[in-house]
Amino acid sequence: MPHVLLIEDDASVRDGMELVLRRHGYGVETAATGEEALALLAGERGAPVELAVLDLMLPGMDGFEVCRRIRARTASLPIIMLTARGDDQDIVAGLEAGADDYVVKPVTAPVLEARIRAALRRAEPAAGPGTSGTGAGPGAGAGPGRADHGDRTDHGGLVIDRAGLTVTKHGTPIALPPTELRVLLELSSAPGRVLTREQLLASVWDHSFLGDSRLVDAAVGRLRAKIEDVPARPRYVQTVRGFGYRFGPL
Repeated sequence: MPHVLLIEDDASVRDGMELVLRRHGYGVETAATGEEALALLAGERGAPVELAVLDLMLPGMDGFEVCRRIRARTASLPIIMLTARGDDQDIVAGLEAGADDYVVKPVTAPVLEARIRAALRRAEPAAGPGTSGTGAGPGAGAGPGRADHGDRTDHGGLVIDRAGLTVTKHGTPIALPPTELRVLLELSSAPGRVLTREQLLASVWDHSFLGDSRLVDAAVGRLRAKIEDVPARPRYVQTVRGFGYRFGPL
């Protein structure tokens, strides 16, 4: 049974969402503040939390800071943020802080549950990231600067192990959250091939009918910050204006 941490200060909203999640078979831990949520994660008792649903507008420590602190602690926990305003700046700031997805309140039960299911699938290694939606799997043809060693490929110093789901750069491990790892696996499965934002939404987020391009752009920005020497001049994940992204290196 997946275990969810729900961080929401409005008691009526929190109780309603908890009831919905439990009816769908989820275990639920709740927190009314960011401080309470971080303390719960630090001393995690019982079943480990597999996903966090995080309201941005919290008393005291706001959701942006909570998200950053969770990300500093772990790259693997999926985070879905809740925003009441649907404000573009809030959404972008939350995604840049490390959230994997977002929903705008008031949110219906089917939408929230669909987002949670999709986020848990992205976090599941057995789902086979890097092989869906693009038509190119782990063994796709070699591109510029690529050396193939089975499931392990070396792209000019950036080594991607598709079987072990690990990434290293010049021998140094890089910890990537599931969403960023899947974006990298999708793009690197066919170096030089351009993937649109819509293709990445469908293959990585698995709910393009609910998503938008900000999810892709924010994940790419976070990914570049970790794998590029100079994120503003990316060598590996390149923007093709008017189309989408492609994987180098140049």
